[in-house]
Amino acid sequence: MNIAIISDIHGNMEALGAVLEDIKKQDINKILICGDLAMAGPEPVETLDFIMEYAKSNDVEIIRGNTDEMLVNATGEPDDKFTPPNKIMAESLFYAQKLLESEHTDFLKNLPPQKTINIGASSILMVHGSPRRNNEDILPAMKEQALREIISGVEEDIIVCGHTHLPAVYRVDHKAVINVGSVGRPFTEDQKACYVVLKFDSKSKDFRINIKKVEYDVESAAKKLEEQKFEGADKLAHMLIKATSRYPEVV
Repeated sequence: MNIAIISDIHGNMEALGAVLEDIKKQDINKILICGDLAMAGPEPVETLDFIMEYAKSNDVEIIRGNTDEMLVNATGEPDDKFTPPNKIMAESLFYAQKLLESEHTDFLKNLPPQKTINIGASSILMVHGSPRRNNEDILPAMKEQALREIISGVEEDIIVCGHTHLPAVYRVDHKAVINVGSVGRPFTEDQKACYVVLKFDSKSKDFRINIKKVEYDVESAAKKLEEQKFEGADKLAHMLIKATSRYPEVV
């Protein structure tokens, strides 16, 4: 059995479409989506509409990411823990909230924060950030002891996540920890949409990991994002072309 794992779409239909076309060319049985579906991207409404419809007729499992949680819960009040401290990210959040209908927020609200999937003899834990928090980073080149603490108590064989927008693969204590990178806002140098394919052996827990990079029309996606009507949209758009930092800088 083969599964595709994607994460951090961030409203980028150009990138999502390219990834799904790439998935079609392979013998994929199931798709896992590790959250962050709409916020801070070119087409938040269109992306959610597509995902909601796509999930009705395809074998897809979806969990909620930290920005999905923000879209549902952020109020902008002084004590609001869901509004990001970065001003441009906060503006993108409030802008998306104005665009979304109740059906979109209900969909996000009802997504589970984590989910366990069984594939043959293996079990997979889907999380967004880490098993502990949806905004905890699992980054490339982490120290093994730090990662061991993050996954302490996890019973599943494989942990898949996103959040950092940087792919990473670890083997720790007979477990695999796989950050699948980002479809819609990759922070890698080449800016291709990133996802992972796992190919399982039908008679054992053995599997192969394939990190996939897919070209898409970055310029078109950036133009759509730049045209959105919130302060800093142009800086977010530039990050699709060249991600110079994790968060857009206010100048």
